[in-house]
Amino acid sequence: MATQPLTLRALFTGKLGRFGDRPAVVHGAATMTYRDLDRQMGRLARGLASFGIGPGDAVAVMMSNRAEFLISDQAIIALGAVKVPVNHMLAATEIAFILADSGAKVAIADAALLPAALSAAGRDGPLRHVITVDKPAAGAVGWAEVLASADGDEPPAAQVDADSPAIILYTGGTTGRQKGVVHTQRGLAVNLLAHVAEIGLLDDERLLLTTPLPHSAGLLAQAGMLKGGIIYLDDKFDVDRVLEHLSRDRITFTFMVPTMIYRLLDRLGDSPADATSLRTILYGAAPILRERLVAALTTFGPVFMQLYGQSEAPNFITRLTRQDHDLARPEKFTSCGRAALLMDIAILHEDGRPVSAGRPGEICVSGPYVMARYHNLPDTTATTLRGGWLHTGDIGLMDDDGFVFLLDRKNDMIITGGMNVYCTEVENVLQACPGIAQVAVVGLPHPDWGEAVAAFVVPEDGGFDERVATAHCRATLAAYKRPKQYCPVETLPTTPFGKIDKKALRAIASPLLCMQEHLQ
Repeated sequence: MATQPLTLRALFTGKLGRFGDRPAVVHGAATMTYRDLDRQMGRLARGLASFGIGPGDAVAVMMSNRAEFLISDQAIIALGAVKVPVNHMLAATEIAFILADSGAKVAIADAALLPAALSAAGRDGPLRHVITVDKPAAGAVGWAEVLASADGDEPPAAQVDADSPAIILYTGGTTGRQKGVVHTQRGLAVNLLAHVAEIGLLDDERLLLTTPLPHSAGLLAQAGMLKGGIIYLDDKFDVDRVLEHLSRDRITFTFMVPTMIYRLLDRLGDSPADATSLRTILYGAAPILRERLVAALTTFGPVFMQLYGQSEAPNFITRLTRQDHDLARPEKFTSCGRAALLMDIAILHEDGRPVSAGRPGEICVSGPYVMARYHNLPDTTATTLRGGWLHTGDIGLMDDDGFVFLLDRKNDMIITGGMNVYCTEVENVLQACPGIAQVAVVGLPHPDWGEAVAAFVVPEDGGFDERVATAHCRATLAAYKRPKQYCPVETLPTTPFGKIDKKALRAIASPLLCMQEHLQ
């Protein structure tokens, strides 16, 4: 028998049904088995094919966490089409840009995103069909109608090229215009297999996903389905619901950003957690406080694993393993781990030369699931993939043991008076200061120094005292690294992907700092 090319269709289509009546997706009170998911996928694939969707055609998936998202995933995979995931937390202008730029021909939307889909379909663009997964609406065809009209449960045959696009992931736009990151069928298939290997997923996994499926959680769900795992979906993170899931549903795996871990710890206090079934809490997307990580390890045990990745190399560029979370070696807790199994990492100077161990440079990556290109951006692609490396835009260093330490985004590094200041270094110092619950540091234009260091702080319950913070920084940081302005805020703005939105902070802070006369 001829060997099939490595594609998503080869991994999934015709394979999920083997798990039979095992639960596939649990959302609220509804449970869907793998057999039913496979049947609905086949019918939806036939419906999409009747709209002209085939290999290489883009389909926008516009909904929050629900079973229909994963069914749509599988139908798109079966057709060899290109998934364009759209996060429901994006602004209307961002959604309009994604739909136009991607060339999506069909959009599958829930009630919250249906207006944006219908608006795009009404313009002079490629989007011609909108499927609504909720109640019927003018200009859209209903999900139930599409499935009912299909002439069978099996997806149509499709010849899928391993080098054809499989997904366009749009970046969060924190450093400028959104970019569509294109991954091929082969690259994404290898990436999902890497997820299974890096996490160590077993055959009895129960995965709880509360972060948006259009982002990292979508890949985690697909990896779990490769193993026949049960995917528990929540629309959002709610600490009490998470604790209920852990005890009632015997969750083995969940993904969190550090803030979610903090909320769990705060909610539990001195109470023990009923989480004996947990094998893995995967976390990432933002730095974690060492003190909080120690508390989490004490509360939940050795179940933590950190990832570092980006849309251009999803989720696993590096991994800080469960074993690396060793309370006897807390100095490694500020690392994002060592290179993932299939990835090579180099820390490069601006001229492309490797830097020595312990010296900062740009983190550059090579491996089989690095992006193919940016959609419609050949010049940006050439710049980012130059020299055979994906240039991540992150500044970091690697120690003698191969552990990578993130210092800053290249575009977030502050240059003040000709000196480089890494925001992460200042944030780590301030995070340990009494009275500060959260902090984000940005650089703002200054007439004398070029840029000034500014810190936005979320005060702890006891209140924030700028004099305490100033003294704390004076004892720890060089003068040019110390914040010249503190701006207390109730919350830090985040992107739809859970990262601190420093563009938004600069927009808020610029007029504030311009009015300050005590910058020194």
